Amino acid sequence: MKLGFIGLGRMGNRMVAKLLEEGHEVVVWNRSREKVDELISQAKKDWKLSAATEIENLVNGLEKPRIIWSMLPAGDPTEQIIMGPGGVAEFIEKGDVVVDGGNSRFSDTQKRYDQLTQKGILFLGIGVSGGVVAYKAGYPIMAGGSLEAYEYIKPILDSLAKPSGGHEYFGEGGAGHFAKMVHNAIEYGYMQAIGEGFGMMDKAPYDLDLVKVAKLYTKGTLLSGFMMDRTVEVLEEDPKLEKTEGYIEASGEADWAIDQAKKENVPVENIEQALKYREKSREDKSIAATFAARMVAALRKAFGGHEVRKKG
Repeated sequence: MKLGFIGLGRMGNRMVAKLLEEGHEVVVWNRSREKVDELISQAKKDWKLSAATEIENLVNGLEKPRIIWSMLPAGDPTEQIIMGPGGVAEFIEKGDVVVDGGNSRFSDTQKRYDQLTQKGILFLGIGVSGGVVAYKAGYPIMAGGSLEAYEYIKPILDSLAKPSGGHEYFGEGGAGHFAKMVHNAIEYGYMQAIGEGFGMMDKAPYDLDLVKVAKLYTKGTLLSGFMMDRTVEVLEEDPKLEKTEGYIEASGEADWAIDQAKKENVPVENIEQALKYREKSREDKSIAATFAARMVAALRKAFGGHEVRKKG
């Protein structure tokens, strides 16, 4: 298929490369030209890749029904590029498909879905997981919005999901981003538990080889899986996490999930405590110095490419 793609950050540039490898034709646009030039410099001879200088050029360079996929940060950047003056909504027409693949708040996605549906635009809010390693492993994709659009762009979703990812449609409006929000909130509690557990072993009365422990945990235990694989990578690179400061950023999804849980009267104590721990890590140096905080920061870099503060 041919599509326009907006946003060439850590996730976006890899997704575009995967689509090009799969034979799709992609027209890209990014807020800064540097990322576009970087992708073009890495392009292979058989890639069907071109770049647009303006949003209007990007839209006009696509055949109807157009497909435009945005991977911009949630909030104002996404709102401005999709709905703002000079944004995608100004140039698209009835029957075109717009995809917000960023981590937008589900209520914002619901609002955009309602607005664009009234104009005959097929809108999808898609949560994309898997981090930077999903370029090879395949992206897990959580879709919500227009079912017609979902069915239409399945070849794109199939390519992004290869070989071990997947995609599902969860319903109209913000359903996909709701599922992604909860997924990211669960991550908080899971990473916190890994950090605390390995912190206990770091202080154990035995000389435990944490790399060996982590590797064994991947061998069919209840903890085996994506995050434990990243734990092995982190510890192999720095067994005592001596290079990483435990200053842990938070991207917002856990806040949204906790707010929603309170509205629904659903207990989320583990997620809430994990979020508070991250907040403390940015204010209290004694918290940032713990093995748990350093592990969480290192895991965020390993799976998502998030920046970490280096010691020294």
